[in-house]
Amino acid sequence: MSVTLPSGNAPTGGHHPVQEGDVFNMRYQALRKLGCGAFATVWLCHDTRRKKHVAVKVPRSGESFAEAAQDEVALLRCVSSMKKKDRAGENIVCLLDDFKMMGENGFHMCLVFEALGPSLRSLMGNYAAQGLPLPFVKKSLQQVLAGLHFLHKRCRIIHTDIKPENILLYVGDKTLQKFLSDIVDSSQRTDLGLKGPGGDLGNRLEHSDLMSIEVKIADLGSACWTYKPFSKEIQTQPYRALEVLLGLDYGTPADIWSTGCLAFEMATGECLFDPRPGKYFSRDDDHVARIIELLGRIPPQIALSWKKSTKFFSRPGALLRISRLQPRSLCGVLVERHNWTRAGVAPFVSFLLPTLEYAPEKRATAAQCLQHAWLSSP
Repeated sequence: MSVTLPSGNAPTGGHHPVQEGDVFNMRYQALRKLGCGAFATVWLCHDTRRKKHVAVKVPRSGESFAEAAQDEVALLRCVSSMKKKDRAGENIVCLLDDFKMMGENGFHMCLVFEALGPSLRSLMGNYAAQGLPLPFVKKSLQQVLAGLHFLHKRCRIIHTDIKPENILLYVGDKTLQKFLSDIVDSSQRTDLGLKGPGGDLGNRLEHSDLMSIEVKIADLGSACWTYKPFSKEIQTQPYRALEVLLGLDYGTPADIWSTGCLAFEMATGECLFDPRPGKYFSRDDDHVARIIELLGRIPPQIALSWKKSTKFFSRPGALLRISRLQPRSLCGVLVERHNWTRAGVAPFVSFLLPTLEYAPEKRATAAQCLQHAWLSSP
């Protein structure tokens, strides 16, 4: 598991202090910290009953964190139940156990997951200049989309935070256990999930057979039911769908927008949208402007029907605080900035554009994305 550091002030409630060797729930012995965020820490542990490695997520103490953890458990139990019915959903991380723990800072609702490798972000750090090899990009996207199709259609769940940090790598049980054991025994590595370029773990992955690596969608901590959104503010900014930026009610298409952004970043090494605030405009203003520059004018019937339209637009298609736009095209960006051939660009752009449709109801579904010829091409 990986833990994402959210923006803004850290919430109240304390982290449970953990030392290597501590035992959770009379069963899970802490080996190494995998990640630490504002909401939880995640520990690589040895399950003394099953004799295997697991990842234990320990949220901060406090009622709000306990409720959020209980929501996550409910969502993950639904995933587990549907997996058993359908024999599908293998591309979603498995919840193995959950337990309650009282510590010096109060009550903690803990979750136990299968132990996986580092995040896709860790792997991408070694290919930052040129993006990941396209055969691996296509294979990984097939697995992410299969996972999303399962979540959307079978479980009625919106993930709400698809990004490289929440896509975890694994390489098969026996290989993985040996791999993790090697890392645990090494004094050089104390963090599996957050690696910088050139790190020991990343180099070992880089020199392995990339095509033997599988991926799984992890971290349903922000997920919600399709029929019961928990929050209006979802998604990490660069992967945030236009309807979320503009305050519209969202659904499963928001995950597809994020997946389109993920696909571009995997293939090029750069974020599709990387908005920055300016002196007279916000990060959200810049984000909307960058979207318009790349994908074209937002139709008035869409822009002005949305709840935050007056926050961004002075009149149909005209931004309030940013007057000068520099239109560009996906094809142009790939050819001029990333040195793709025109023959290679067209199929990829044909795959991307349906994931970035402005109107959510017109956006491609996960199932439709999976049928696109680019994903199965050599």
